[in-house]
Amino acid sequence: MEAILAVTVPFFALVLCGYVAARSPVLPESAIPGLNGFVLFFALPCMLFRFGASTPVANLLNPAMLLVYGLSAVLIVGVTIRVTRSERVHLKDAAFGALVAAFPNTGFMGMPMMTALLGAAAAGPMMVTLLVDMFITTSICLTLAQLHGSAHLPLGARLRIALRGPIGNPQPWAIALGAVFSAAGLSLPGPVDRVVELLAGAATPVALFTIGAVLCRAGRHVHTRTPPALFVPVALIKLFVHPALVFALGSAMIALGLPLTGFQLTVLTLAAALPSASNVSLLAERFGADNGRVARIIMTSTLLAFVSFSALAWFFDVRP
Repeated sequence: MEAILAVTVPFFALVLCGYVAARSPVLPESAIPGLNGFVLFFALPCMLFRFGASTPVANLLNPAMLLVYGLSAVLIVGVTIRVTRSERVHLKDAAFGALVAAFPNTGFMGMPMMTALLGAAAAGPMMVTLLVDMFITTSICLTLAQLHGSAHLPLGARLRIALRGPIGNPQPWAIALGAVFSAAGLSLPGPVDRVVELLAGAATPVALFTIGAVLCRAGRHVHTRTPPALFVPVALIKLFVHPALVFALGSAMIALGLPLTGFQLTVLTLAAALPSASNVSLLAERFGADNGRVARIIMTSTLLAFVSFSALAWFFDVRP
């Protein structure tokens, strides 16, 4: 456990640093979008490109991993909407609650932390989870969210809006470009590779710091009181039900003889145990959902994940 905490404590400490900085005059709120933009459009794509270029394409297109993680995500979305929808939580808010229940913080936190815990071999399964969440989980939830009050729009228009976010996100394209380089045996010219390496190296600390700043900003703009009963259960689904479902489905797939290894299942399960993706609060704000509820789910899952994720890694006997 000491070796695991030696990895997880600094990661969560950097999130706390970002939160504290955003609450102080040191980091003005106007600077937070700039931090987020740097990570999203520069540092993180470079890191994902490097991982994609060093990962065999077969690991990115493993059908067993796609099936296990994709099916788990769809089930979590359905279950979360079913158990949380009420007079207070209409379909749009239930859909965004389902999105934070099924979408872990893979890019900003998960990728660097999992590779630190399990080595570079964890990058392949982690990129599978990112692709599933960007193109399947997010698209399903945004489509469902738009069914609330948008019945006048044709289905094609709703689908275009739902896909606009994933298609415009540079992360999956960085993975795809890296996969092309991997398959073709290509490499970047020396100076360009060095620039990409420097930007990739900045991804982890700046991304973690930005998570804390974004959470602080989201909490600052909450203007409605959300009872714990409306957000704590969703955080618990994220941290406990989601990884349990991934592990159960993956174990069944292994028993059926599908090409899924124990290591890959461990990575997928730990990925599902990560806290909710912080950027969902920005999506909720953009689509006019209850951002206060979404922010509280993300905050609660992030606080609890320090203990629950570390404990699960210890249970799997992870040795950094």
